[in-house]
This record gives sequence, structure tokens and C-alpha cells, in this order.
Amino acid sequence: MQGKLIVVSAPSGSGKTSIVKEMLASDLGIEFSISACSRSPRLNETDGKDYYFLSQADFKKKIAADEFVEWEEVYSGSYYGTLKSELARIWEKGNHVIFDVDVLGGLNIKKQYTDRCLSIFIKAPSVAVLEKRLRNRSTDSEAVIVQRIEKAEYELSFASQFDRIIVNDILDDAAKETCQEINKFIYENSKDTRQP
Repeated sequence: MQGKLIVVSAPSGSGKTSIVKEMLASDLGIEFSISACSRSPRLNETDGKDYYFLSQADFKKKIAADEFVEWEEVYSGSYYGTLKSELARIWEKGNHVIFDVDVLGGLNIKKQYTDRCLSIFIKAPSVAVLEKRLRNRSTDSEAVIVQRIEKAEYELSFASQFDRIIVNDILDDAAKETCQEINKFIYENSKDTRQP
């Protein structure tokens, strides 16, 4: 079986991380691709579980050594990316890879893996709802929230380049729709016997 890739991208606050967690709890034969980043861990985040936390210098060394499938400077001085070694680790176990990545990073993965990759864009019903969700998280300063809203408006312009767009108005409904799309992509016309 050739491993497949599921890319889930969205502006910050759209619910992609919650949806990806729901997918990981399902029986789809998928495993989370842990991204690398150059920021410090947030409260309750663990290195090697939530992200591979690298210094900015180490991140740049890995870029220079061509160790990333994709990487982005998401905010000034703040790097995120997917290590090639991470895909190999998951495929060697016989699983498919699911990504929770930045919009541009998601498009970069899709461009490289084309037919092996399903790209899903999660969006909030509106920018106003997105802003409310970001404020309710209480994890970011006002300046960061404003920056995230501006970036979200930019990222929404890329939605049409994804294979599927799912509006996350009600989380359970969006998760169910995402699960159906992934199931269809992985198992339709497949001899893989792990179909749920």
C-alpha cells in the first residue's frame, strides 16, 4: 500500500486542530504529522508530540540541508515546516499521514504529492465568527489577534485551490463531513482492508 497524505489547512481559529483530533480518534488508519516550528512551546505543549520545537538557528540549518517537505516563515521570524523524516516514519508503520498545517504549507504539500494528497480547507462561517473564537481562546495578545485576523483574510483567498472546503459552523458536523471526505479518498477504489 502506498501511503497517502491528508492536508487540513485553515486560518487560525477556524477549528482545524479540533477537527484533526477528531480524525485521529477515528479508525481511518491515519497518523498525525508533527510539524517543526521555531517558536517556544505554549502551556501544555510537548516537544515531539505537539511540535518539534527548534531554535531559529536549527530550523534554518535544516532548511539549508533540504530536510523539509515544506516550510514557511508564517510570521516574521516564526518558522513552521514538515520534516521529510516525519513522513518516512509514518509510512514505514503502514499509516497514512494527516497534516494540520498553514494554508501555504498545505498547498506546497499538495503541489508535491498531487494525486496522493487530499487537501481540505476548513473555514469559519465568517471573519467575525473567527475573531470571536480567537478572543475566546484567551491565548493571544490583542496585537497577535489583529495579526491573525489580517492573515486569515489573506488565507481565505486561497480556499478555492483546495480539493474540498468545509465550513465549520457546528464542530460535530464539520468533523463528520471531514471524516467522510477522508474515508472516500483513502478507501474508494482501494484494496486496503482497514476501511471503517
